[in-house]
Amino acid sequence: MKTLLLIDANSIIHRCFHALPKFTTPDGKPSGALYGLASVLLKIFREDKPDYAAALFDRPEPTFRDKIYKEYKAQRPPTEDILISQLIEAPKLFEKFGVKPLDKAGFEADDLIATLAEKFKNDAKVIIMTGDMDTLQMVSDGKITVRAFKKGISETIDYDEAAVKNKYGLEPSQLVDYKALVGDNSDNIKGVPGIGPKTAVGIIHKFGRLEKAYDDLEVLPEKVRGKLAASKEQAELSKKLVTLDRNVPVGEVTLQDLSAEMKQDELADYFGKMGFRTLSKRLDNDNDLARAGSQGEIF
Repeated sequence: MKTLLLIDANSIIHRCFHALPKFTTPDGKPSGALYGLASVLLKIFREDKPDYAAALFDRPEPTFRDKIYKEYKAQRPPTEDILISQLIEAPKLFEKFGVKPLDKAGFEADDLIATLAEKFKNDAKVIIMTGDMDTLQMVSDGKITVRAFKKGISETIDYDEAAVKNKYGLEPSQLVDYKALVGDNSDNIKGVPGIGPKTAVGIIHKFGRLEKAYDDLEVLPEKVRGKLAASKEQAELSKKLVTLDRNVPVGEVTLQDLSAEMKQDELADYFGKMGFRTLSKRLDNDNDLARAGSQGEIF
């Protein structure tokens, strides 16, 4: 089966921005995050050679989550100007790699990822590449895998269902119930005060879903029952906030629209203009290997 790579663009660009020095182009524009992104993409196209690919972006407009919870991500500091300029430039870089950039006002990149993964999971093996764990709820053996960064931007780890169970003790689909209980500090989602990971896992093992727990609170220990009863609305809101929307109106996007083919000459010119000398050498080496392989010289 062919492979569809779905890239959480914002999370990876942010990760590159914080992992690398603040490089600049020959004409003084910030470029560290773009350098890191290009390095990651070169590795992907060398090792995985995806047949189809899309880069999904967040947009600056409020999302449906902001509308139902004004404090959503409220604790996050404003994005630095030198990162904003690179986020604006990033779609051009993706296009030179043959990766289609997509966004949708009112939705986050993760919702677009969930929508495309759901839409194409029976037609291609889906790999979600991300800098966070929000898309783990989408994992489905044989269909959808999440590749997350383990260290810096060079080491990654792949999550199938077994890896998710090993990390959380839960099925991927149960992670929305888990986060509804424990919350998510990175997104300012409160969950149920006083319910930690161990207790949350126990509740989900017993009931399967958050709603069933609230239908049968009396069987829980008094202390746990009291915490859940006092925060029912907050828990239900938290679950809405962490559940990815798999039905974003993305129009008539087909798998063929996402065909991935790296544009070697355009990339070489782009790396030259950006001053990415090391990446230019890597690109040249990859081209030499590809030419040798086509002539049977490396076998």
